[in-house]
Amino acid sequence: MDQKRPGASTIISTLRSHRQIFLGVVLVLVLSAGVAAVLFLFNPSEHGFFPRCYFRAVTGWDCPGCGGLRAAHQLLHGEVRAAFALNPLLVLALPLVGCFAVRFLFARVTGKKLPQPFQSGHWIWVAAVVVVAFGVMRNFPWWPRL
Repeated sequence: MDQKRPGASTIISTLRSHRQIFLGVVLVLVLSAGVAAVLFLFNPSEHGFFPRCYFRAVTGWDCPGCGGLRAAHQLLHGEVRAAFALNPLLVLALPLVGCFAVRFLFARVTGKKLPQPFQSGHWIWVAAVVVVAFGVMRNFPWWPRL
């Protein structure tokens, strides 16, 4: 049987591709660790260099993301209840975001795709409805304020 062996140019191009993927993954991990370190060390409630919500500044209402930085700070300190009280949507969405990130990185590093849990595009509409409903509900008077 006649099997073709890859040439040197194919091997070099594959190695460059893997090197770029590796460097991209390392860059994302380093930047994420840096952001997490700043968020761990500095409480957004006490330091003014964190971004403010323009939607809240203009309307006086909370957007679906309001309290997200404070919730992330609490999560980094292991305070899940406090984080959930600040922004329950963020706390509930983080495991899903983590699963998507792991799936993406696995596909980029190995070239193999993991099973896609959300095959249809309907889940995007469901997510949009959940975010909008959460944004509306949290501005009702009965929503707990912190």
